Amino acid sequence: MSTRAYAVRVAEGPGDREACFAVRKEVFVGEQGIPEDLEYDAQDADAVHVLAVREDGVPLGTGRLLYGEAAAAKTGDAAVGSLGRLAVTPEARGLGVGAALVRAIEEAASARGLTAVDLHAQTRALGFYERLGYEPYGPEFPDAGIPHRAMRRVL
Repeated sequence: MSTRAYAVRVAEGPGDREACFAVRKEVFVGEQGIPEDLEYDAQDADAVHVLAVREDGVPLGTGRLLYGEAAAAKTGDAAVGSLGRLAVTPEARGLGVGAALVRAIEEAASARGLTAVDLHAQTRALGFYERLGYEPYGPEFPDAGIPHRAMRRVL
C-alpha cells in the first residue's frame, strides 16, 4: 500500500466488479439521478475496471477503460481507448482519488498499446480533466440529460 490512505488497482474477480458497480450506483444513480438501465451496459463485461479502496477495503472510486472494437465504436480509432464511468464517492472527493483512477486507466491503455484516451466529460468536470492533460474538442452534447464535452489525451 502506498503512503496515501487508499490504493488503486485493476478490478479482478466478482467482488471487485461488484464494488465498482456499487460506487457507480451511489454516484450516478443515487446522486445524479441517471436511470440504472442507462448506467450499466453490455460493454461492462469486456471493459477494464479500476477500483480505489480505502485501507480497510471500503470502495472509494471506480472507472473503466474500453479498448478494441468497443472503444473504436466510440472514438473512431482502434488505437484510442475510451475512459468512462469515472465515479468517486462523496467521502473521497478532494483526496486525489479521481486523478489516481485516471492515471491507472491510462496505464491500462498504454499496456494495451493504445496511443491516446478519449472521454466524454460532464461539462462541470472539464477543469479536472484539463489539469490531467485532456483537451476538449467538438461541441457540447447531452448524455443522460447532462451536458458533456469530448476530450482526448495523447499518451
